[in-house]
Amino acid sequence: MQHEKDQRRQFLKTAATALAAAVIAPRVGAFDTAEPASMSTQAVPDQPVRCVQSFALKQVRLLDSDFTRAAAINRNYLLSLPIDRLAHTFRLQARLASSATPLGGWEKPDCELRGHFTGGHYLSACALAYASNSDEWLKARGDQLVTVLAACQRPNGYLSAFPESFFDRLSNGQKVWAPFYTVHKIQAGMLDMYRLAGNPQALHVAAGIGDWIVHWLNGFSDAQMAHILKTEYGGINESMYELYAITGNERYRDAAHRFDHASLFDPLAAYRDELQGLHANTQVPKIIGAARRYELTGEPRYRRMAEFFWETVTQHRTYATGGSSNDEFWKTAPGDLKGQLGLYSAESCVAYNLLKLTRHVYSWNGDPRAFDYYERTLYNARLGSQEADGMKLYYYPLRAGANKFYNSPTDSFWCCTGTGAEEFARFNDNIYFHDEQDLYVNLFIPSELNWEQHGIVLRQETRFPREPRTHLKLKLTQAKRFALHLRIPSWIGPGAGVKVNGETLDAFASPGSYLSVQREWRDGDHVEFALPMHLHTMPLPGDDRQIAMLYGPLVLAARLGGQGLTHAMQYGGYDNGPDPEPPPQPAPRITAAHARSTDWMRIVSAEALRFEASTRQGPVGVAPVNQIFGERYAVYWQNDLDASSSDG
Repeated sequence: MQHEKDQRRQFLKTAATALAAAVIAPRVGAFDTAEPASMSTQAVPDQPVRCVQSFALKQVRLLDSDFTRAAAINRNYLLSLPIDRLAHTFRLQARLASSATPLGGWEKPDCELRGHFTGGHYLSACALAYASNSDEWLKARGDQLVTVLAACQRPNGYLSAFPESFFDRLSNGQKVWAPFYTVHKIQAGMLDMYRLAGNPQALHVAAGIGDWIVHWLNGFSDAQMAHILKTEYGGINESMYELYAITGNERYRDAAHRFDHASLFDPLAAYRDELQGLHANTQVPKIIGAARRYELTGEPRYRRMAEFFWETVTQHRTYATGGSSNDEFWKTAPGDLKGQLGLYSAESCVAYNLLKLTRHVYSWNGDPRAFDYYERTLYNARLGSQEADGMKLYYYPLRAGANKFYNSPTDSFWCCTGTGAEEFARFNDNIYFHDEQDLYVNLFIPSELNWEQHGIVLRQETRFPREPRTHLKLKLTQAKRFALHLRIPSWIGPGAGVKVNGETLDAFASPGSYLSVQREWRDGDHVEFALPMHLHTMPLPGDDRQIAMLYGPLVLAARLGGQGLTHAMQYGGYDNGPDPEPPPQPAPRITAAHARSTDWMRIVSAEALRFEASTRQGPVGVAPVNQIFGERYAVYWQNDLDASSSDG
């Protein structure tokens, strides 16, 4: 326990910068990524818990890159889904006529999770696409679906694609899948349509759901609630806190508080990792809800548990890709992932939710090392989880010889299909942050920021990671003094440097910190930031003989070919695994003097991101794992050197 406390204290120390320390004062800030729609509500301001905050999605425009291309593919998939089919099971539940062809998978009319994607994730994705790109087509579809679902809402506020009796089963201790999980997705989708797309009807629907939840919770004792909370409830606490933040209605805040899961929260608040044996993605949304409570109430206990949870999972329970879990569970103690490289490892929803939590934690302490994790997870556990037609991964397999396995267009709708649809609609989020005056550049993604409150436009032009540099250009309405904080990644190699208007700065900052350039900036100023990448390794926690190789933030994987792969081994319906499952293969075998050796890997083309490994079986082609599609691969390499001679 004392060791864990020491680790936490070390993480929370802000890294010193070379040119100037980033002095950040706590301030009141809004969590919403866009201004609330015009509506008569009593909004609740956040307590002064943030030191930095992100920009509204509409303030950041993506320029051409892998991210814009992935977002366009996702958009096309969202547009391909007919509204009448999305609403079909809701209409049936409301006893309204529907002649639409039912969707399959987890949206089948007899699936107990029906409605989670069609009434929830889809609405959130439409709202995010509108806020990110002013996508009127998806906004119109979201608005249409809100209207249709509003007509399905019962007078008591209940809205779902399954009957209210599912909640009777929940309270009676009968088996039921996850009714609150699904209602959370629907309420969150409605709130996103209100906050991000300005749809007032969506807020009315979300408030009706909130009223129903308040009424349903009445009369349950704490002991009864403890039993109810054993069933996965998603982030219903988070969406109820959001509803409170928008409306000021304290009944929603109090209802959200009833979803505090003591068996999870209490150990975390005491800095104890007791996560072994728990279903991973069930827990992360609960902690996001706890983080939101801290931001609205200032209660330090909720910050304590959120920060410790974030640290113990991201530092001790994740793979090199940033993903976490195996067969959806944390099966081992922290710091020990030996034997956890499975065909069904690294559930994509876990990475999605960990990125959401990272956003919260970083905003409280401004520690740039949080974005070392964010960047690595974004590139390796998220960007490569979609194929050319917009199909998404459920798991990101890490067993040697595995291949990626995607949903089908209309017969899957896994949880990770939904979170993927949201993720790929918001890639412009979290690139930049700010405090009262200063600007933070955390990701190296081609984009343009419009900070209209300060008369600043920042354009970032780069081909990163295909080139090891980025170029920042400033447009200002008038000269302005502020600090530009550039994140220095932990992976940065020799030769890094910064030029301002062509002049090289004499000083630099250490990896895992910020280089803060404070000056009076003028219109036309520009910054050139050299970001040399190099090969470096990351052993599997608990097994130094299993080694992942990275190039900058990119995890590299052995390309093992696609011979024998069939459609059924790469795409599925209700089930979330290939048929048949690919047999396990031995990991490619290397001989390295120690776990940090890189001499067995060579760069073939840095611009093309092509590499080659020397293995016991001969040379093997290597590429970033996020670029591998339609073939088998291996992320971890087996070091044949006797472990006793390794310096770890």
